[in-house]
Amino acid sequence: MMAPTSALSDATPTVFVVDDDEFVREALETMIQVAGWHACTFASAASFLACPPATGASCLVLDVNLPGLSGLDLQTALADDRGDMPIIFVTGFGDIPMSVRAMKAGAVEFLTKPFSEQVMLDAIRAALDRSRAAVGDQAALQELRDRYADLSPRERQVMAGVVSGRMNKQVGGDLGITEITVKKHRGRVMEKMRARSLAELVTMSASLGISAPVKG
Repeated sequence: MMAPTSALSDATPTVFVVDDDEFVREALETMIQVAGWHACTFASAASFLACPPATGASCLVLDVNLPGLSGLDLQTALADDRGDMPIIFVTGFGDIPMSVRAMKAGAVEFLTKPFSEQVMLDAIRAALDRSRAAVGDQAALQELRDRYADLSPRERQVMAGVVSGRMNKQVGGDLGITEITVKKHRGRVMEKMRARSLAELVTMSASLGISAPVKG
């Protein structure tokens, strides 16, 4: 049974389950809900793909053998838009090449049915921990992007020059402005980006992909 869409946006992690075995889906749904997480279950890869992604921490418990699109094919399909969502594979008759392929593509676990409830719960907890870290990283990066978007075009030019290791005088020469003006812009950049040091500003610029001075 699918959880309401509104439930996917709150702080409680969401565990998606894709398995064509109704008994397995129901058992996993109960186990997940008792553990305190949201459960969204699907009988096919297509129905899962039609569901909007969770905005918070989430993971996917995915059967390898599905009607239509297989679990491994679904993993490939998710690589572009949901590549940071951890996947726990389950299968009734897996083999080593299959598990190697899944793990190389980023799966966090590959479990063979029947598996114990504790083993699954441990796998889900580990997957959700990884997801929380990824969500936190994305939130931090978005905050940096928002700060950078608040800079004026000239402030961005000065920031690019400064983080590339050029002196204020050199940046001024590149941009055709005075060293004093560069210092003023640099101060505003530090304030708007909330950087406590040049080293921190350099780290921020690396996260944003800024690596070379912009000449005017």
